[in-house]
Amino acid sequence: MKPDMNLHGSAPENIKVLSVPAKPTNTIHSITISMRSMGIGGWLVLAALLTLFVGTVYVSYLGWTSAAGTDVPASGYIALVIGVICSLAVGFGLMALVFYSSRAGYDEPARLVQKDDAPSDGRTPG
Repeated sequence: MKPDMNLHGSAPENIKVLSVPAKPTNTIHSITISMRSMGIGGWLVLAALLTLFVGTVYVSYLGWTSAAGTDVPASGYIALVIGVICSLAVGFGLMALVFYSSRAGYDEPARLVQKDDAPSDGRTPG
């Protein structure tokens, strides 16, 4: 190995690679380009999602303001804590199962397994 080569032997270490700096992207410019390329279906989906968002904010506001002056009993706080703990346990358990199945090979695609005594040309023995 030559002393001026790096470990991979691709180029001498003392030669700097010239690169063109990346053009800075303007977020607003990229959003306007994306909006221009949307079809009528994209605009309809966007309008439906915005309508749902505005409705959710309105219903949340009504629920927040109509509950003024009410107290939550101790059983309500206990139920809230139990619900949060159970939800976290289900989430952690499902994520653990996802990681386990991925590491154990259960996520591999299905393969056809043939018996050892079967002929390789597809004929049945006998």
